[in-house]
Amino acid sequence: MRKDCWLAWSGGKDAALALYHLQRSGRWRVTRLLTTVTDVYQRTSMHGLRRPLLRRQAAAVGLDVVEVVLPVPCPNEEYAARMADALQAARAEGVTAVAFGDILLEDVRAFREERLAEAGMEAVFPLWGRDTREVAEEFIDLGFAARLVCVDTAQLKETFIGRRYDRRLLADLPPGVDPCGERGEFHTFVWDGPVFSRPVAHTPGAVVRRDGLMFQDVLD
Repeated sequence: MRKDCWLAWSGGKDAALALYHLQRSGRWRVTRLLTTVTDVYQRTSMHGLRRPLLRRQAAAVGLDVVEVVLPVPCPNEEYAARMADALQAARAEGVTAVAFGDILLEDVRAFREERLAEAGMEAVFPLWGRDTREVAEEFIDLGFAARLVCVDTAQLKETFIGRRYDRRLLADLPPGVDPCGERGEFHTFVWDGPVFSRPVAHTPGAVVRRDGLMFQDVLD
């Protein structure tokens, strides 16, 4: 019997691949997506996706998205309080778990498990422990489509911004850069693939630099 869960949704490739595996697991039924957006920029916190585009993504995968709105800057206490409210709402719907697309960072996993345990819930990691090169190739082989929308220029050249996430890109990554960007080297926007009922139409926009990161805007 399948149990209900929410999925932490970044708008990127690992979240989309996690959704793919959850839907085929026979154990979990994803009922909503969960993401954080900033009140100042009206965008998702790390990937910088505009809220209308986020909602179009969610519609294309057939799920409602719960948006936790965070101030800028956001103290840890405020973040914890607002996430706790969202998890309380999940519990009220009978949801007992939140799934994540994390693959290998132990400290990130521990943080998520601690927060979920405080709410009496389980953290689920459908991609955990896999070889990240294998994960990257599976994502591409399944027919997902994504592009790099955020690059940490301390770890990766700015010429990677906006590039399609494909085998050519994987071949061009320098040594030491994780194929899935697990150490924050880059973040992606995914617009098509087996979890989507239709592609998410979009237009690449302006490129901006902020706090050591380079972002490419994605227009809906």
